[in-house]
Amino acid sequence: MTTISKGTIREFTLFVLMSGFAALINVLARILFSKLTVYEWAVFLAYLVGMLTAYLLSRRFVFETSGQSVKREMTGFIFINVIAVVQVWGVSVALYNWLFPVIGWTFEPALLAHICGVISPIFTSYYGHKYISFRKRNK
Repeated sequence: MTTISKGTIREFTLFVLMSGFAALINVLARILFSKLTVYEWAVFLAYLVGMLTAYLLSRRFVFETSGQSVKREMTGFIFINVIAVVQVWGVSVALYNWLFPVIGWTFEPALLAHICGVISPIFTSYYGHKYISFRKRNK
């Protein structure tokens, strides 16, 4: 049986809190971008804003100093987020364009679909950033 350390629980909790704040920024940016472009592009552009916010917060508050260069960390962060943006976009667009119309959901469908999409990669992103983006540099 695997046990989870208090440090890991604390780190994951901070990740969820910082990611939640970045997700809020993401959703607010999507609302603003939706005034300028179609929903699908607004989701993508807002994701970029949320990703930058998440990187800065994760680097500062969540993960210990990796010893990697900012360029190396950011490369890993972008890699993980390329995977996550596909998931976020897919969930958001599928809910908004397919599931919600099928079930007749009419209360804020764009907002709810986007929130569900933004939440969807929480575990894959945490482990990806822990073991790729902010991995300790080998000495």
